[in-house]
Amino acid sequence: MDARAGQVVVHYVEHGTGRPVLVLHGAGVDHREAEACFEPALDGVAGLRRLYPDLPGMGRTTAPETLRSADDVLDTLLDFADVVTGGSAHLLIGHSAGAYFARAMAARRPAQVAGLALVCPLLPGVRDVPEHRVVVGSGLIGDDAFRSYFVVQTPEMLERYERSVAPAAAMVDHAALERIGERWALTPDHAPAYAGPTVVVAGRLDSTVGCAAATDLLDHHPHASLAVLDDAGHALPHEQPELLRALLTEWLARVERSS
Repeated sequence: MDARAGQVVVHYVEHGTGRPVLVLHGAGVDHREAEACFEPALDGVAGLRRLYPDLPGMGRTTAPETLRSADDVLDTLLDFADVVTGGSAHLLIGHSAGAYFARAMAARRPAQVAGLALVCPLLPGVRDVPEHRVVVGSGLIGDDAFRSYFVVQTPEMLERYERSVAPAAAMVDHAALERIGERWALTPDHAPAYAGPTVVVAGRLDSTVGCAAATDLLDHHPHASLAVLDDAGHALPHEQPELLRALLTEWLARVERSS
């Protein structure tokens, strides 16, 4: 499906009916990774309409020259949310850069966001990022991109990578991402952090964004739960699916109680 969001036509797929859930993937991939990771945790929950967009410059969503910063991408995503939800209350889930935008969307329009889930979030205050370290496997399978992304390097993880991560690489508009990346920091709007039901999930071995900055979010989100998972890196949604499902289930229960 496609939805026009300002000057951008956003491609997305959706499953189910009910309250909208926008699931935002990270940089350099497309909706297929988020769908592969989060759909198993959400498809058994009644009353959720799960929407997986391709972010601008990735998958089948183009990034016109007018998109020149993270602020432009944020505006596009806010417009997309308005179109596909009709302005109704919705949930936001983001992985990596997708979490960066999801957090900003919730802060910008808290009344429309019923819950926020941030997984391995990219944050401005990234610090203490560990060296990459393999905890399962020989470190000898897959290509360089797989080996630098996963800390659990088993045939099962390689199959997931080859099915839902690697195919997106050929579809990335690198020039567009480089152009946007020159202004990757969102302009502070001094809005308070989102105060609704929140869950933050980080990997202790995340060599992309680390886990230290994620812990700071507890000081800003008054109703946030935090889980730092051992034996998980930036590919945590692939590597620890059962724990991720349990954490999202608990978060959804809190969302339901607060509604």
